[in-house]
Amino acid sequence: MSLFLKPFLFLYDSTLSLLLLLVNGWSLEDAAAAHERLEADNNAAKSEWMQLQYYWRKTRSLVLIPIFKGLVVLCLVLSIIVFIESFYMNIVILFVKLFRRKPEKVYKWEAMQEDVEVGPENYPMVLVQIPMYNEKEVFQLSIAAVCSMVWPSTRLVVQVVDDSTDPVVREGVDIEIAKWQSQGINIRCERRDNRNGYKAGAMKEALTHSYVKQCDFVAVFDADFQPEPDYLTRAVPFLVHNPEVALVQARWIFVNANECLMTRMQEMSLNYHFKVEQESGSTRHAFFGFNGTAGVWRISALEAAGGWKSRTTVEDMDLAVRVGLHGWKFVFINDLTVRNELPSKFKAYRFQQHRWSCGPANLFRKMTMEIIYNKRVSIWKKFYVIYSFFFVRKVAVHFLTFFFYCIIVPTSVFFPEIHIPSWSTIYVPSLISIFHTMATPRSFYLVIFWILFENVMAMHRTKGTCIGLLEGGRVNEWVVTEKLGDALKNKLLSRVVQRKSCYERVNSKEVMVGIYILGCAFYGLINGHTWLHFYLFLQATAFFVSGFGFVGT
Repeated sequence: MSLFLKPFLFLYDSTLSLLLLLVNGWSLEDAAAAHERLEADNNAAKSEWMQLQYYWRKTRSLVLIPIFKGLVVLCLVLSIIVFIESFYMNIVILFVKLFRRKPEKVYKWEAMQEDVEVGPENYPMVLVQIPMYNEKEVFQLSIAAVCSMVWPSTRLVVQVVDDSTDPVVREGVDIEIAKWQSQGINIRCERRDNRNGYKAGAMKEALTHSYVKQCDFVAVFDADFQPEPDYLTRAVPFLVHNPEVALVQARWIFVNANECLMTRMQEMSLNYHFKVEQESGSTRHAFFGFNGTAGVWRISALEAAGGWKSRTTVEDMDLAVRVGLHGWKFVFINDLTVRNELPSKFKAYRFQQHRWSCGPANLFRKMTMEIIYNKRVSIWKKFYVIYSFFFVRKVAVHFLTFFFYCIIVPTSVFFPEIHIPSWSTIYVPSLISIFHTMATPRSFYLVIFWILFENVMAMHRTKGTCIGLLEGGRVNEWVVTEKLGDALKNKLLSRVVQRKSCYERVNSKEVMVGIYILGCAFYGLINGHTWLHFYLFLQATAFFVSGFGFVGT
């Protein structure tokens, strides 16, 4: 009989006994029998409760505690792996700074100059591609910046790869192109009647045109990117004078980094990616992931590796890995910068991070065996690509950040007998955070906010990583990151962004995780789990702030 029915049975028996006394009068035998029956029921209830407690203690000690211990050990191992990787990359950057090993000193570089006899004919033919899709607010910025680059006009072809479906945007692009054509710029617009393969499909088809065959190199700039006038004169010589180099990548800088706290957090993360991850890969292994824009490719290397492929949502990384496996070298130039815009809306940033985490994980799944069986590169480089580039940076770091700091650490308040060493919860994450903030010294005072926000975003990155590894339903989802361009600069947000109701602003996943962490925080506070509940209250607040839509513009 269920334990929950015992109180009702007790009330029933007591009422029945009282009625019998009122109707039949007092009887010692009946009273004794009723008392014995109540005692038996109470003993049965106590026995059942004790049995349930026994089963719970056994389940906890034999199942839950070992599982939780195993998860803690796994997270500790991942902590060590991520820390060693971060420490190694920063040591490489320290070496670069101390010995001033700029790319110009490692590779041959000479400025391009016109020949007295043939004029600019000694310059290589360069194709510049500007892929876009309904980029109403920013396409003029990128086209103007590209057409203003210093390079002989007879040796430059600008190709606007326009997949836009909005007729207003298409008309605006045509007007902008006609304006620059009237100024002598060789600029063309290429459109398709479908969006097969998204960006990769558009770029692949754009390279099939006959006039592309005369070009030696191709530079790529997304619709919100604005290269400096000297971009080509600084980047192309690396390709001209070093035949083993296939890619020259510039660093991104952000025109709206100060727009809100969320864009400041993004700037910190992306600066670390470029200044540490990209530069260390370029210095130590001559390999890093192409960022999809602000880079110049050797067309022959691109074609030899199979060109653009649309099998994942990170066609740029896919191309870089395949070209790298053919033995080509990549060069990252830290002091060559290209301006672009960060997503200032939380929803747009979430979609971007989903694509940036799901795509690499899916590519890791598809290319692991291809990398292992590759015969063109050394075992050391294959190990670097599989372990450091893919496993640690694209998989392990996301799982560690979310599961350890947002699930395991909060849940530990229910398992006081399991000790999580302080080096894994204080010292290691503190050092890793310091490594990240060193790439953006001006934002050092925001490090606490950055940690809390990165933990929130780790939930979406972990979900994207799982979908990529398992090839889930959203594995090929492509949502173009919304950019606001001049509307953002001029504060004309009301014309671009429609205000949402309170209900529409709620992000349920963040709210649910925030509620769980808040519950763990209160449990830890009541049961005296030292300092831990302070962190849990802060992290729960970060989830609630994001969950109720108080992040971004």
